[in-house]
Amino acid sequence: QVQLVESGGGLVQAGNSLRLSCVASRLTFSRANMGWFRQAAGKEREFVASISWNSGIRRYADFVKGRFTISRDNAKNTVYLQMNSLKPEDTATYYCAADVTVVTPTVAATDYEYWGQGTQVTVSS
Repeated sequence: QVQLVESGGGLVQAGNSLRLSCVASRLTFSRANMGWFRQAAGKEREFVASISWNSGIRRYADFVKGRFTISRDNAKNTVYLQMNSLKPEDTATYYCAADVTVVTPTVAATDYEYWGQGTQVTVSS
């Protein structure tokens, strides 16, 4: 079955950076739109960023614009989330997701068929 494995999370101080990675297997990665979502303790899962299969379309949540960048390397079946200027409110579990049915990448979690297990990001003040 499809597997998505995130890595790169950790504990950082506010203002610092992290780069998350998500490696996909058993998936036609080059044809999948990919997304990053996050869920903080006691809150609902929320959209962070998404990228189309050919990197031509990228979408971001308003709260990460200018700070986070989503990218992908289809040769490595990997999608990245570069997170700069991290804030304590960015603390959450970050999930990678794949969508193989919608033409353009969306912001709705319900559009994504496959999910990783998540990686924890903790930002201290």
